[in-house]
Amino acid sequence: MRVLAMIMAGGASENLSVLTMVRAEPAIPFGGKFRIIDFSLSNCVNSDIYNVSLLTQHMPRSLNVHVGVGKPWDLDRSQGGVRLLQPYLGPRQSGWQRGTADAVRRNLDFVDEQRVDTVLILAGDHIYKMDYRLMLQFHQQSGAQVTLGVRRVSPFETYRFGIVSVDSDMRITGFKEKPRRSKETLASMGIYIFDYKVLKEVLADEKPNDFGRDILPKIINSHRVYAHTFEGYWADVGTLQAYWEANMSLLAETPALDLYDPDWVIHTRSEEQPPVRVGNEAWVGGNLISNGCIVEGVVERSVLSPGVRVAPGAIVRDSVIMNDTVIEAHARVERAIIDKDVHIGESAEIGYGVDNIPNREHPTRLNTGLTVVGKWARIPNGAKIGHNVIINPGAKEGSFQTDFVPSGETLSP
Repeated sequence: MRVLAMIMAGGASENLSVLTMVRAEPAIPFGGKFRIIDFSLSNCVNSDIYNVSLLTQHMPRSLNVHVGVGKPWDLDRSQGGVRLLQPYLGPRQSGWQRGTADAVRRNLDFVDEQRVDTVLILAGDHIYKMDYRLMLQFHQQSGAQVTLGVRRVSPFETYRFGIVSVDSDMRITGFKEKPRRSKETLASMGIYIFDYKVLKEVLADEKPNDFGRDILPKIINSHRVYAHTFEGYWADVGTLQAYWEANMSLLAETPALDLYDPDWVIHTRSEEQPPVRVGNEAWVGGNLISNGCIVEGVVERSVLSPGVRVAPGAIVRDSVIMNDTVIEAHARVERAIIDKDVHIGESAEIGYGVDNIPNREHPTRLNTGLTVVGKWARIPNGAKIGHNVIINPGAKEGSFQTDFVPSGETLSP
């Protein structure tokens, strides 16, 4: 079996608000030192798949820099390796890719050059550890032409996923994309294995643009489409609350996602940073703190990326703090997601006041009490910022008309 992995890495999830205003979703930091894309890439190499392509589109620079030639994943190879496939213009190609299927269709010439017989299509924005060899083995032994990775979800979550029904042999008999209600609870993980001949056949029609919405519901009767159940940890971090919860779950005494498993290492591009320094007056408890951090205040139940500084008297609780953010003396940060290179002034408070007022501009995206601060923002000394507040990337001290941003508001530069 000659396999090419194609990772869908071009997404622009509006549900992640300020985090995807400056980068593609797979490039978002996660778990301190990692990026979301690291999990799909590491799964590939840990599964002995060394021919990998990333299909990018939305704001790819951060992702391109992170992946580079693939050295951290042992993908800097003359044969196979990792290739970044970006949208291009040609005699028959124009405009943006219109969905996952369209993204693959526009790169079929590249797939032809790889001389593979099997294509493994992956989502680049999920957190999980999976041995793809087991799914590939099932695909081959079952005689499937197409195999979907699936997992069981709560009946209350089915509206978020493509839901499949199967027979006793795990052959798929029905597929509904994000149904309002469903008795079935097997959800597609956005992982597909296609016999390459079948993939070319179903993509010959220029109209279908998305695998889940357009292609899979149509081919279950005309092709042998099977489901392979995955029982391990898997998180779709496509909302702010889900992203925050997935980070916080890493702080459990025995987390469901083990980042310290020597048999399944999550590789990443590591920054050159000195060890963590914890000051004499600091207090830390139940955190993930990355290299290069200097902690001289209080940090509890939080995830800190490399290079974060917490000054004396500052308090950080239940928060995700990304690279090189500075939290000055006596500032307070609670239940927040703080993007990279943010400066929080002395005695400022983030997560202040009542937490039950949804964000006015985006009430369905931000309504659980989190506060989100975008990249490069500058929070003035003494400012008080409520819950469910969005501070957009690049907001400066002059952007604040007063020292108080009430719960539910949005502040732009």
